[in-house]
Amino acid sequence: MKRYRRTAAERSRRSLSVPRVAGAGLLGVLLAPGVALSQAVDTSEWKCEFCPFEVGARADLDVGATTVSDDTAWIGDATGLDEEGVYADIDGYGSYAADNHRLRWAVEDLGFDSRAAALDGGNPGVYDYSLGYRELPRRRYITTRTVFVEESVNSLALPASWVRAPTTPALPTLGSSLVSRDIASDRSVFDVGAGWYALDGLRLSGDYRRQEHDGVKLYAGSSFTNASQLPLPFDYVTDEVELGVRYAVDRGHIALGWYLSDFGNSGNGVAWESPFLTAPGAEISQLARAPDSRFQQLKLSGGLAFPEQQTWVSASLATGRIEHEEAFLPYTTNPNVATRPLPTADLDGDVDTTNIALAVTTTALPKSRLRLSYRYDERDNATPQVAYSRVVVDTFASGETETNIPYSFERATLKATGDYDLLDSLRLSAGFERRELDRDFQEVAEQTEDTGWGRVRWRPLEGLELDARGGTSRRDIDRYDESVAASFGQNPLLRKYNLAYRYREFGELTVNWSPSAVPVSLGLSALVTDDSYTRSVLGLTAGEEIMYAADVGWTLSETASLYLTMGIDEIESTQAGSATFSAPDWRAEHEDSFTSFGGGLRLDDVVEGIDVAVDYLRSNGTGEIEFLQTGQAESPFPDLATTLEYLRLAVDYRQSAAWTIAADLRWQRFETDDWALSGVGPATIPVVLSLGARPYDEDTYILTVGVRYRFGGPGGSSEQP
Repeated sequence: MKRYRRTAAERSRRSLSVPRVAGAGLLGVLLAPGVALSQAVDTSEWKCEFCPFEVGARADLDVGATTVSDDTAWIGDATGLDEEGVYADIDGYGSYAADNHRLRWAVEDLGFDSRAAALDGGNPGVYDYSLGYRELPRRRYITTRTVFVEESVNSLALPASWVRAPTTPALPTLGSSLVSRDIASDRSVFDVGAGWYALDGLRLSGDYRRQEHDGVKLYAGSSFTNASQLPLPFDYVTDEVELGVRYAVDRGHIALGWYLSDFGNSGNGVAWESPFLTAPGAEISQLARAPDSRFQQLKLSGGLAFPEQQTWVSASLATGRIEHEEAFLPYTTNPNVATRPLPTADLDGDVDTTNIALAVTTTALPKSRLRLSYRYDERDNATPQVAYSRVVVDTFASGETETNIPYSFERATLKATGDYDLLDSLRLSAGFERRELDRDFQEVAEQTEDTGWGRVRWRPLEGLELDARGGTSRRDIDRYDESVAASFGQNPLLRKYNLAYRYREFGELTVNWSPSAVPVSLGLSALVTDDSYTRSVLGLTAGEEIMYAADVGWTLSETASLYLTMGIDEIESTQAGSATFSAPDWRAEHEDSFTSFGGGLRLDDVVEGIDVAVDYLRSNGTGEIEFLQTGQAESPFPDLATTLEYLRLAVDYRQSAAWTIAADLRWQRFETDDWALSGVGPATIPVVLSLGARPYDEDTYILTVGVRYRFGGPGGSSEQP
């Protein structure tokens, strides 16, 4: 019954996506509808001479109940259905128009932690406004346990009975001190906007958005010989303001806008007590948080049309600045370590940004469309460089200094694309892109990447379409500065994958067949990419991906339809390394395989007014890592594996044109095998106190029962905010 917004799971299933190994992949589950209560409104007498649509009002309102069988992090991520129990399921949308005014509204999941609401309206051509609110719950782990007590958002303490020891097995009160602590967060977003047409063609606008994000994230805190996984609390706010003025004429427009993003954290650092025996004075350590910062940007843009030449030109220029002056934390919390005074109280960070864009599109040549665009982006980091003393994890001063590195870059991108209709059924396309990148303080100062591609779209028969695309891309570098790599303590033979020379070949083919004489539709697609890093001695040396997908739809009758889907995706890569900080002496082969298949059946009017739908999906992912070292036998890591299985049965009873009663039962199983988590409890690693997160192993039922009530005639707008 939730027709106006698909969930992430729906979008994922329709694209045949497969969950990635060790916890990535399909997000959440389909949420079902509910019950609705309202009263019909007679709109037959309403009239509006100037409205852009007929006067009227309509709405779909749902109120229902959803029950979840078990606590679940995977399904609860992004949906809010993370705890066993019953949830109120309230949804709806509607519209209203009268007396030169229109209004649209929508609410969804008001009983869940993923609730959302939106409203927009106005007098077309005079003013408009909008309001919105939404929440996004993130649930990563619900199996984690910790000994840390959250004294405040900026402080983690140990229990009063805690006794320190050098390793986790020797901690005497570890078992009795563990308490559950979910790794989870909630983000809420509120936005409001308005626009006013002050004069003919002149529009003034203003928008405000506030994001609040708080929760607990997993973080690592280390001492000299030990480390702890921290359930780090956080709480920060981002305020955004955008003001603009736009003037439009028949052949073009010009606009000026100002944008502000202000980020505020709950504090500049978080402190925690070390659970291990440490050097005297190093019992409490401290981490810096992301600093408060502010970004402002001024943007001028415009567009101009030349109808006689069938040409359109657009351009924009923006300049901005990022600033932050958060006070530094002290070098160390250990009073026994002698340090010099900080050379400056704060970073005094300033980054200037410049963005220039230009695009020209023309259809002046017969049967063709050409587009040329250019974009320039600059990030000029003007933060002063200062030498800071180095203290090693609150234990001792090394006597060395470290200088901050103000990274900057310039990036220019030139694109040219063209389409030509060789025949009514045959279109040829081609494109070229050149990207130039200049950096400061990195191993590669200058880098260029050239990409060329061609495409053929052909409709040889009615209902049959073939689309083939292929091309190559070559990324060149001026040189790899090994002295910069050596200054970072890296092997001079190492080439970082994003800075290395790379040659890529890619191809894609899709076939869609839906003949009018047969009630069957077929879709096939294939994708191949091949990457070669032939100039890299150490690092990533090769990568390849092959993907196939197919879907079939069959209309069995006027009241019955069937669909089937399947997909295969295989990714392989090779990396070389050195255990002796010299020539390569080991190699790792990575092979990830993902498969998915599913199908569904829909039967309308099985009994008068009753519709039935069944959907099934199964996805499997496997990750294999082979480690080969010179002079030694192969040493594979344990396989990584992910399995998702989903089954849904939905029954709708259309009691009348206004009332629909629905029941929706869903079962989902999600399992992962991850050697980095399996069997790793808080005391498993002697020098690491972990949170003991376990691989996902969830088997969950979700039942929704509800009714929808629809009122209003076709005069109301059915569009969604």
